[in-house]
Amino acid sequence: MFPKRFAKLSFLSPGAWVILLVAVLSSLLVALAPVKPREGMPLWVFDQNHARTYTPIVQDWNQTHPDRPVDLKLIQFYALERRMLSGFMSGTPVADLIEAERMVAARSFAGPLDRVGFVDLTDRLKAEGLMEQINAPSFTLWTSRGRIFGLPHDVHPVLLAYRADLVEAAGIDMNQVETWDDFFRLLRPLMQDFDGDGRTDRYLLGGWSTNGPFAEMLLLQAGGRLFDEQEQPCLTLERNVEVLATLTTWFAGPKRMCTEAPEFSASGHRMRLEGVVVASLIPDWMTGQWKRELPGLSGKLKLLPVPAWEKGGRRTTVWGGTMLGVTRAAPDFEAAWAFAKRLYLAPELADALFEGVGILTPVKTHWSRPVFHRPDPFFSGQPLGTLLIEQAPHVPARPASPYGGLALDKLVAALVALHGYADRERRYTVEELKPEALRLLKIGQVELERQISRNRFLHR
Repeated sequence: MFPKRFAKLSFLSPGAWVILLVAVLSSLLVALAPVKPREGMPLWVFDQNHARTYTPIVQDWNQTHPDRPVDLKLIQFYALERRMLSGFMSGTPVADLIEAERMVAARSFAGPLDRVGFVDLTDRLKAEGLMEQINAPSFTLWTSRGRIFGLPHDVHPVLLAYRADLVEAAGIDMNQVETWDDFFRLLRPLMQDFDGDGRTDRYLLGGWSTNGPFAEMLLLQAGGRLFDEQEQPCLTLERNVEVLATLTTWFAGPKRMCTEAPEFSASGHRMRLEGVVVASLIPDWMTGQWKRELPGLSGKLKLLPVPAWEKGGRRTTVWGGTMLGVTRAAPDFEAAWAFAKRLYLAPELADALFEGVGILTPVKTHWSRPVFHRPDPFFSGQPLGTLLIEQAPHVPARPASPYGGLALDKLVAALVALHGYADRERRYTVEELKPEALRLLKIGQVELERQISRNRFLHR
């Protein structure tokens, strides 16, 4: 008979015994397997364009530093996120250097500062004068509780791209556009029903209530926020209420001025090619994407600073962001930090990223390089880099909250519900919509606070 402590095991089926035996044997094999020694410094990146651009610099580094070569690994976005977070939380192996997108990096900030998986770079950045060399807003995404954990990869200022051929054929002077009110008033004649079916066939702006990045860009531009200076959620700010109500007037009702034109789809591209949408918000990285995927728009587009919410207001916003961090697992911080600077501060990388991908470097000392000031045929001869650089210092700051994605989800949920409310109740003015906008944002605020309250470590 089995001893009492093994009594439960006697009820296992033969199949269960087989599974248990396989599990034990495989665990032993893993535990006894020889650990392959690390070769050089692993660097994980998630973007193939980045990897291709970095390769010459990595090769040059490896030739001059044969004792500390860099091993560049391209890892799928979600796989990198899972491997990074599991490594930070369980102590399993991670790379010495990890390039992380904003939402992925922020998730590593969910615990106490001394348990963040990236090395705190704040003092190094200050001591080496890098705080002055790099565009200040580019640090905010990698700053948690006043400490900086990443070297910024980009700025990602946003401009307004519009169909200059359509606008100029209608005799519209875009120099008169300073605010969003100016934009919609001056361009409204372009909204027409071409086939006589009673439905508008051309809209002024690509954007919709379900589009999270669109809503966040405009909220940030207007001075709204998802979190305050103490990284606490603040969805119910009066400015947030006003922005949601205003955006809903753009989407709802018989006089709506926006339509859904997805940025990463064939249908959205076709709408832009056919002039179904006149203008779009376009960050620097998307200029490179459009050149690759929408060659038919070359010479038909022009760029304008984003119309302000009020006269004299901010003329840009921001979308996206990436950093390079040195992990606490790196056995040689000095070597990893030296390579991080060699890569991200390199003038040849600044040129290659802009020419190949459209990304503006955050390193201000490189902004005078000729590549940024050449006429761009795709944008009707305008100097794309110059226009981006003019707006770079004005990019809005964003907190590095691990709950940023959840907060944006709550914002979009409120906007979608408000859009439905407007059409259902036929209320299409800002003042009519503000009370319901506040009610919906209060719901999101409560849900967000409840989720954050479960994290006992975040502010320790």
